[in-house]
Amino acid sequence: MSNIFYPIFTLLIFTISVSGPLHAQETVNRHIEAADIAYKNQQYQTAIEKYKKGYSKIKGKKYDLKGEISFRLGECYRLNGDFRRSRVYYYRAIRFDYATINPKVHLYYAQAMQMNENYEKAIEAFNAYLEYEPDAEIAVNGIKSCELAEKWQNNPTGYQVDNIYRINSSADDFAPAYADKFYTSIIFTSTREEATGEETDPWTGDLFSDLFYAKQDRQGRWGDVVNIDTKENVNTPANEGVPVLTANFDAMYFTRCIERKEKKAGCKIYKVTRSGMNWGKPEEIEFSKDSSDVFGHPAINEDETLLIFASDKPGSIGGKDLYYSEFEDGKFQRPVNMGDVINTSGNELFPFLKNDSVLYFSSNGHVGMGGLDIFRTVKKEGKWQQPVNMKYPLNSVGDDFGLTMQKDREEGYFSSNRRGTRGDDIFYFLNPPVEYTFRGTVTDEQTLQPVEKAEITLTNLDEETTERGITDKKGFFSFSPGQLDEETIYEIEIAKANYFQVSDTLSTIGVVTSTDFERSYNLSRIPDKPVVLPDILFETGKWDLQVQYQDSLQGLIQRLDANKNIVIELGAHTDARASEEYNDILSQKRAEAVVDYLIERGINAKRLVAKGYGERQPRELQIKITRQGITFASGTVLTEEYINDSLETQKEKELAMQLNRRIDFRVLRKDFEAETDPTKTGKKSAVALIKDPASNKVNYIPGKGTSILLPVIINGYAYNVSFSKDNGDLVISPGFAKSLLDKGMITKEDFNERALSSLKRGNIPNQALITLDEVRVGATSLREVTATVFSYFDGEIQIGPDFLKKFGSYEIDEENFQIIFKK
Repeated sequence: MSNIFYPIFTLLIFTISVSGPLHAQETVNRHIEAADIAYKNQQYQTAIEKYKKGYSKIKGKKYDLKGEISFRLGECYRLNGDFRRSRVYYYRAIRFDYATINPKVHLYYAQAMQMNENYEKAIEAFNAYLEYEPDAEIAVNGIKSCELAEKWQNNPTGYQVDNIYRINSSADDFAPAYADKFYTSIIFTSTREEATGEETDPWTGDLFSDLFYAKQDRQGRWGDVVNIDTKENVNTPANEGVPVLTANFDAMYFTRCIERKEKKAGCKIYKVTRSGMNWGKPEEIEFSKDSSDVFGHPAINEDETLLIFASDKPGSIGGKDLYYSEFEDGKFQRPVNMGDVINTSGNELFPFLKNDSVLYFSSNGHVGMGGLDIFRTVKKEGKWQQPVNMKYPLNSVGDDFGLTMQKDREEGYFSSNRRGTRGDDIFYFLNPPVEYTFRGTVTDEQTLQPVEKAEITLTNLDEETTERGITDKKGFFSFSPGQLDEETIYEIEIAKANYFQVSDTLSTIGVVTSTDFERSYNLSRIPDKPVVLPDILFETGKWDLQVQYQDSLQGLIQRLDANKNIVIELGAHTDARASEEYNDILSQKRAEAVVDYLIERGINAKRLVAKGYGERQPRELQIKITRQGITFASGTVLTEEYINDSLETQKEKELAMQLNRRIDFRVLRKDFEAETDPTKTGKKSAVALIKDPASNKVNYIPGKGTSILLPVIINGYAYNVSFSKDNGDLVISPGFAKSLLDKGMITKEDFNERALSSLKRGNIPNQALITLDEVRVGATSLREVTATVFSYFDGEIQIGPDFLKKFGSYEIDEENFQIIFKK
């Protein structure tokens, strides 16, 4: 267990002022008398040996004396950082009912149990102390610490922490400070064998501490550890430690504690300058004439006008507080307590000042994990803010203290006696810059194929800055580290011509570790034909938009919000039961009711056009629809003649008329913000290769040998299709199928189920079956035609005699290059 609390750290003691023995006033043996003197003079290792000998010679029960000696032994071990042994003696003192004399035995026992991770027992002991001191902040915070310690261990921060085994020894090594502007060397405190002097510290039984130096080479390997001073200018037979170097690294402030036999030691802050590797004579920073006063653990600002340090001088809030002193008229002025925002009823020590505005320090009074924890506070508008615990793994249930950090990075060193150390060890820490990446894919919602050259816009809503990306051939996009900031909300927009734009948000608020955000998006093509909205029903002869059908418009509102450049027409349709004039008026009012609702929901009125079509546009079903057990096939046109002549039952007719009563929308323009001429936009129509589709004669193009190219219209587009005289059906290549997907001529619904899994991976498998809406040869059309994908087909599309026979019997006129279908 660490011996952190030797005279260089007398700052850590809950000082007990005494003028004589603290145990019960009665005749005692000489060992206890000697132990009392050693204890009073903070020579705890000597006191331990004497108390143990004296305790063994106590005759009879004498519970008060045994309880007090047990408490003293617990204190000696606590102040030497040995919480495993201290808890044994505190518990023994409690058994002797010593708490009635000094209730703090419960507090110290609780802290010892906390340091040994026995949180249940620690909480019991903290509560026991609160029975004596109901308002004791240190006990209240101790309970909170027990509750949080395990939670923090299970949810570590992003800090990386590593023990620097190369420079640590079997003795105590702690409180490092950077020693050069390149951050390649450190000066630190150690009680290793190479320390100056041969005497041992009666507080700890170890050697007195000295300052040592270690440097890294270009590969980051540590060299040998050396004593910084062979002339005993800095290092003396007393305790030296806890250094901090000035901004230009040519001077150092440090703590020195002079050991005096039979007298309490005091600590002072010194400053020493150097030339090269040689240190001059240190000068004391004088705050007091009393040699027993305690000042130590210096931190200095960049221009050396502010010194922060620890002391237990009169007026302190707790055990040891942080103070500051300003440099004026050639000297540091009277120390000023830093106040109860930072200081507690516990101990605040080891300050480190970064960039003059961020203060790190260690405390066992604020809510922590146990022992000393490292805290961080920021100065805003001249005031230090509430300290924040640095949490695990920078902190632990042991003592964590003595931090030093680089100026522009969260990288540095600190010391700890956490589990696995050989006392106090020096640790390296790094908080890697929190970096975010954002990547994903964009696919066509209908075809499941990648969408190339879609634009991804990433807008910082706080700073109104924008980053842009473009998808590649695989629909992939990415934003690299540096393009996304911490604690920021981004608006994402995915856009491509002839597609509905998609919006999304991404937030890095509360994301404290580097994260790769990954998302996938589907884009829907802007259709040329009207899109029927979910059921919006009106009462007979009325046009009021009923509340229960308003939800049917939410998807449209979201789409309009995400696509602010489109102008749409809202079309209303009726069935054919009333007069045309009546239906035109009724449908116009219904279309206007829908437009009014959208305007109320914030859609710009200039983007909306209401159009009543009455009964003049019977619905053409784009997909198979089943209602109440009755199925209407895809491609059915619900004309008045079809309803009256083809449907047999009244139920079928009612359902057909209900399908005709609808609200749909279609995109009129895609340039609302740009306000370009709408007459100059539009989709190019396919080139028709068949000049006379009503004819029974189809001209073909002769190919090589006996091959011919036959003009065929597929889903409204004309192609020259290879005709094979061998028996065969309709065969297409994977590449041609891909082009149909890219053009939106087919969708994922047109593939057979077995092909879908491969389609999602961007592949069109061999033997995939695709349903084509329409294939026309000459004057004849076939609907819902099945084509087979053949991976080894060299061309794009091929038909054979078996397929051509579906259009009727035919003969080939090779002289006139025609295929003649027989009437």
